[in-house]
This record gives sequence, structure tokens and C-alpha cells, in this order.
Amino acid sequence: MPAEPPVAAFCRDCLTSQAADARRCTACGSPRLVRHGEVGQLSIGHVDCDAFYAAIEKRDNPALKDKPVIIGGGRRGVVSTACYIARINGVRSAMPMFKALAACPEAIIIKPNMEKYAAVGREVREMMLALTPLVEPISIDEAFLDLTGTERLHGAPPAKVLARFAARVESEIGITVSVGLSYCKFLAKIASDMNKPRGFSVIGISEAVEFLAPKPVTLIWGIGKAFAATLERDGIRTIGQLQRLELGELMRAYGTMGSRLYHLSRGIDTRLVKPDHEAKSVSAETTFNTDISDLTELTSILRALSEKVSRRLKKSGLAGRTVVLKLKSADFRIRTRNRQLGDATMLADRIFRTGLDLLKRETDGTRYRLLGIGVGDLVDSETADPPDLVDIQARKRALAEGAFDRVREKFGQSALETGYTFGRQTRPQRDEDA
Repeated sequence: MPAEPPVAAFCRDCLTSQAADARRCTACGSPRLVRHGEVGQLSIGHVDCDAFYAAIEKRDNPALKDKPVIIGGGRRGVVSTACYIARINGVRSAMPMFKALAACPEAIIIKPNMEKYAAVGREVREMMLALTPLVEPISIDEAFLDLTGTERLHGAPPAKVLARFAARVESEIGITVSVGLSYCKFLAKIASDMNKPRGFSVIGISEAVEFLAPKPVTLIWGIGKAFAATLERDGIRTIGQLQRLELGELMRAYGTMGSRLYHLSRGIDTRLVKPDHEAKSVSAETTFNTDISDLTELTSILRALSEKVSRRLKKSGLAGRTVVLKLKSADFRIRTRNRQLGDATMLADRIFRTGLDLLKRETDGTRYRLLGIGVGDLVDSETADPPDLVDIQARKRALAEGAFDRVREKFGQSALETGYTFGRQTRPQRDEDA
């Protein structure tokens, strides 16, 4: 398919090329024009679904269209996501539910349906893969795409291909996405956040340094609250202040992070879009409806979560070398404890026993509102869980777990339970994958 001549502006609705100074599309009258001097040369995109979970629920229930919707647990949970109506009222992701309801008391709360959301995420991903094999998922609802060299295939520059893709998602799947287009991943990600929802923003190489200069340092990937506070103590609040410092100065002050600050502050990002983006960890957590301090009660919950993590590892053919325990106290303080294993595991028994040893050290009377367990440093499961020549009982427990798995696969997860989880209904919780 022949490629079209370079364009500086086009209509997002009908894709007709426009004059650079056009205010509305000359073909369909739409005001939604993409206008940028480099738009025909840029090929790194970032696609982010708009209020993904809430958008799916509104799609499936039109009565919710004009209502503030929050996806999350009960009053003891946190906000997974919120629609834009709820956000206008001050609701934010990860906000405790009681605060969200105080900000927007008329909000409709919907429990997450991760199976449904994952299915929609796969639909969107398949549409992406039809454009290019270079798709790097970042989460269930966002991904980077490298469309370099696809212009002849699609008969249009990457910008128009992405605009056409956004329109297809909206018409065929019934949700909306925002698109960021640039020459590197760092700026493509920033661009996709600029005009949500239904946004399409472009950041070119000629404007990158000037564009970044007035922005806060927290815009740089990897700078959280703690490091931002460190930079502020050193008098650095904006990216422009970083641009005035030399590489050596930054590395002496901040080590390897200094190199990242130097390059990203100047819009230099050489990371490739990698389609084989692998999960770094597998975890599960639950938020309690009432705070728990009792070790026995926490132990049964830990066992159930360990089995959930193990099932996911086994299904994916993965194992991990590090077990991570997560606790959130009643005053919202988070504790994480981890332990490196001698060899990788995917066994619920081993994950649980390691997590329990960590948990016992933290049950000091503190009341907890959340408990989570996870496995990191993932590897292929082929080398996992070699026979333990010291702990003979570990081998017997592993064989028993295998037998449990076979029965559960045939008759369902509730067909067999361990003594830790049998009859565990003492306090309701809200489980979720972390």
C-alpha cells in the first residue's frame, strides 16, 4: 500500500489531512485536529484506556452513563479507579473508600470484576498487535507501541494509524483511549496523560527540552515522594534545574539515578519497546472489613492468599526466588518484609511457611487492615523446588500439594481445603490481585 505524503495536521475523526492553520476539518467539520510539525515523523506511541474499569461498567450499564462511579471494595477498601465525574469531585485511585465517599457521597460503588476487565484488555491488545508486533504492555489497560517502518504497510503515518485505532476501540469495544505520540517512551507516556479522556497529544524532539523545563521533577519516571523530597532539599524542584547540571554533578550527588535524571530531563530515552515484557512479581492481597491483630486469624488468611499466588504461578509456568509480605496497619502505614530463598518456588506451602515466619515477627498487637503475600524475582518453573535433602517433610508436603491440585482442577477449588483455611469465614474480606 503506497504511503501518503507527509502531513502536519489531520482530522482525528475522518483522518483527512489539513492545512497547518486549520481550525476545523474541511471534510467533516470536526474541531478534533492533530496539529504538529513533526507529526508525520514520530512513531513511538503510548495508549492508555480512560478510566478503564469504570468505562467498562458504564458501557455494560447505560444507566450509569451520567453517574459518578467508583470501582473498589466496601468502606474498608480503596478506590481501584473512578470515572471522570467522580474525579471532578475529588476521588482518586488508591484513595481509602471512606475518603472517596466523603468527597463524593452520591457515588455508585461497584466491586471490581477482574475477569471481565482482563477480557476487554485482551481485546484492546489484539487490536494493537494488528498494527505492529512491537507492543509492550505496561498494565491491563496501557501499552507502548513502536510503529517505526509500518507506514507502507498501513498506507498512513503512525499518527493516523493510532487515531484510526482509537476510533475503532471506541466504536467496536465501547470504551475510549488516550494516545501519546513522540520519539521515545518517556515522552510518549507523558503525552498520553496530557488531555484525557479521548486525548491525542504529540511531543516532538525539537520542543522536548523546552517543554520539560518548567515541569516538576516528579514527572520523571522513577522519582517518587521520597526522592522528590531529597531533590527539594537540594533546591531542585523543576526539570529545568536538572537541565542546568552536568552529568558528573548529578552522578556524584545521586549515583546511577543521576544518569537517569541527566538524560530524561533532556528528553533522552533510548529504551526500546520490548514486546516480551514480563511480570516482575505475582501477588495477592486482601483488605479486611474490620482490623485484625490475631495471629491465628491472620495465618488462615495468609494461607488462602498463598494458595492463590501459587495457582497463578503454576498456571503461568513461573516461580520466584523472593517472598514478600505486605501489611497495612489501621493508621494506613505499610510494612513490607521479604526473604530471599535458596531456589525458586511456586509451591503454596513454601510461600506460606516463608510468609508466616515473616508475619510472626510483625504480630506485636498492631491492628492490620490489609495483608498481602507475593513472589518476586520470577524465573521459569522448570528449575523450581528441587528436592530438599534436609527437610524430608517438605518433599511430602510438595507431593501432597500436587495431589490437592489435581483434585481441585477436577472438582473445583473448594473440593479440598487445608486445616488453615477450612471454614474460614470469621470476618469478610475483599480479595484482589495486587
